[in-house]
Amino acid sequence: MYIQGLKDFLQNAPSAFHAIDEIVKTLEKAGFSRLKESEKWSLVPGGKYYVTRNLSSVIAFQAPKDGKFALRIAASHSDSPVFKIKENAEIDVRGKYVLLNTERYGGMIFSTWLDKPLSVAGRVLVKTEKGVETRLVNIDRDLLVIPNVAIHMNRSVNEGYKYNPQTDLTPLFGDNRVKGGFKKLIAESAGVSEEDVLGSDLYLYSRVSPSVWGLNDEFISSARLDDLECAYTTVQALIEANAESGMPVAAVFDNEEVGSTTKQGADSTFLTDVIKRAVYALGGDEEAFMRLASASVMLSCDNAHAMHPNHPEFSDSTNTVYMNGGIVIKESANQKYTSDGASKAILRSVLSANDVPFQFFANRSDMLGGGTLGNISNSHFSLNTVDIGLAQLSMHSSWETAGTEDVGHMIRGVKAFYETPVQMNEDGEFLIG
Repeated sequence: MYIQGLKDFLQNAPSAFHAIDEIVKTLEKAGFSRLKESEKWSLVPGGKYYVTRNLSSVIAFQAPKDGKFALRIAASHSDSPVFKIKENAEIDVRGKYVLLNTERYGGMIFSTWLDKPLSVAGRVLVKTEKGVETRLVNIDRDLLVIPNVAIHMNRSVNEGYKYNPQTDLTPLFGDNRVKGGFKKLIAESAGVSEEDVLGSDLYLYSRVSPSVWGLNDEFISSARLDDLECAYTTVQALIEANAESGMPVAAVFDNEEVGSTTKQGADSTFLTDVIKRAVYALGGDEEAFMRLASASVMLSCDNAHAMHPNHPEFSDSTNTVYMNGGIVIKESANQKYTSDGASKAILRSVLSANDVPFQFFANRSDMLGGGTLGNISNSHFSLNTVDIGLAQLSMHSSWETAGTEDVGHMIRGVKAFYETPVQMNEDGEFLIG
């Protein structure tokens, strides 16, 4: 059930905007009500709510039934490394071909984008009688390809090749007959005329559909597993959770792949704004808001590097993780991951009590790993945080692989986390359950 749900979500989420749109539909079907940042909030104990920002980030929560503002947050991100289409997109090549001008968003494995069917998805801002509105677009057909140079013209390609994003990675849109057709295509998809399109955020995406494979269907491969797998599982866990105490929260931020420094990223006030407004709307005050951090815990959810079967030497000697091995708890001495002894102990207690498998990840000491949104978010709203994820291969490829069993592990683990009260009795001492 969960694997099919994940496949459908990935298929329907070719951009961060589509991912949030799918999450919103799922939340509303489960009884969550929409809140608007521009309006006064009226909340009731036990009520279920969500709020979006930029239509590319969402925070959903259940108001505490018992009046205890103890947060249990699971945060993930909606974006993935991709190519963004520039405003004046068409490039004429000797009057014979038309390319689309793109630039890279985030760190990706370039070669995985070549010689695959691609298309375009994102949002456009269109003029209306009342002003401007957003419309999602998805050109749901094989539309583009980034062609490789034949080996006869690049004999050294298999000896290591440095791709130039401007010259090697520009997608082919068509022959000379399509000149002037891109803006028209986008406008038609949005249901407006070309002159009514006032702005856009459009991206390439791979048309290869998600696939479950292996002798025992033990693996799933897809684009954007990092980090839509965590977004899907944490939201599903929130929907299924029955939290009798405290305030469970699922936050899905945009722009993690480029540093999170946007109004809708983890390095914004979005999380703090939502939590503070919820506390006030439920009768709390500034003092109540200041106290709740000591009774709160956050899971920073972003996938982890599984041991590569062809290159086990890239993994740490004793903190190696595997697909289908359970939830990955990540730590780093330089705090690229936020996990420490306290936050690990809290989560380990919850997972062990609910028979959810888990494993530990650390980078090799001579390899610097990537960061996550946990420590970025903590700079605005500080609380005990542990970095977790699911083990996968080929991170930042256009086609990533993870374990099918881990989807259920994550949902069960985060659901248990949402349902388990955690209280810091005093600094360094915690009451769990």
